[in-house]
Amino acid sequence: MRAPCANSSIRRPVASSADLAIALAAGEPSGDVLAARLLSGLRPHLPDARFHGIGGPAMAQYGFESHWPMDKLTVRGLLAVIPRYREIKGIQNALRDQLLAERPACFIGADYPGFNLGLEMQLKAAGIPTVHYIGPQIWAWRGGRIKKIIKAVSHMLVVFPFEEEIYRKAGVPVSYVGHPMAELVPVTIDEGAARRQLGLPEDANVVTIMPGSRMSELKYNTAAFVGAARLLLKRDRSLRFIAPMAGERQRQMFLQMVEQAGLQDVEITLLDGQSHTAIAAADAVLVASGTATLEVALHKKPMVIAYKMMALEWQILRHFGYQPWIGLPNILEREFVVPELLQDDASPDKLADAMWKQLTDAPHRLQLAERFTAMHHSLLRNSAQESAAAVLKVIGK
Repeated sequence: MRAPCANSSIRRPVASSADLAIALAAGEPSGDVLAARLLSGLRPHLPDARFHGIGGPAMAQYGFESHWPMDKLTVRGLLAVIPRYREIKGIQNALRDQLLAERPACFIGADYPGFNLGLEMQLKAAGIPTVHYIGPQIWAWRGGRIKKIIKAVSHMLVVFPFEEEIYRKAGVPVSYVGHPMAELVPVTIDEGAARRQLGLPEDANVVTIMPGSRMSELKYNTAAFVGAARLLLKRDRSLRFIAPMAGERQRQMFLQMVEQAGLQDVEITLLDGQSHTAIAAADAVLVASGTATLEVALHKKPMVIAYKMMALEWQILRHFGYQPWIGLPNILEREFVVPELLQDDASPDKLADAMWKQLTDAPHRLQLAERFTAMHHSLLRNSAQESAAAVLKVIGK
């Protein structure tokens, strides 16, 4: 039996990549994309290594073998996980037992901390090095998680520069690898090309609405977002509204919510995917809180961040935050550079008022573009190479 590995400075020599197995687990599409980026950096160094565990189609492009469908783990919301707990826990235990028997060179948890940190803790205690990518947002809420992270993680990969100091102070080996999205979005945005691609006039006044990709987000956000669009049209009939849909299920849920709210008269062009193009084409974006807010900032676009959820969840979660901001652009800038309207404040009239300022305040729009450009440069690294280099160091390659 190998001696326990307390941190990434303890390495195990590997004869060749053919002898190597690396396990990974991603629990939702964003983690699948994140892990795939890492695998794209690892595969050239480890051409014959076996990558396996739980993942999705993006990871499969790099020869990843998934033992369970990733959507078995994809549950969002504090209360939604309860009826699925036994199934998810069973998958975690089965994967743990498999990895303890196999003893891979390391385990990499791609985000999804509720599942991965518990698994990592057990694997690390057994001497299997663990890497977690990306760092949980302990700077925003649930800071007590750092105690679990210390026990669970051999090496942390973070995507925001300020996170390095947090983990380093806690004694967790850490690497800042840049944010993968900063590489996907051009620093200079061609708004005209995006509009031509979507068949929009280049001189149109375009508003992109993004109420979320999860069913729960569409359920709670759609009526308020489309209601705000109706009010904005009363101020400017020339406005064009577009909304990227993550899939057919999301499209149908969106249409259902619009019909239930009696907002069928609001003309909105629904797009199949193409979220980056929809953002690039916009004059301003009404966006649900989450990673999409960073997408909008990287496109240098004015925005209003909004979010609604089940009332009980809101009452629970509203007391856990450590910062006055929930939107990533505001967190990174440490101030309200764009408005955030949450729960009861995310009403159609308040959203419309906030969006109107984003559309019409020219000096504010210019200032935002400058700040978001600086933010883009601060997040720009070759994340595939940086994250792969950190993993290779952990496994002694």
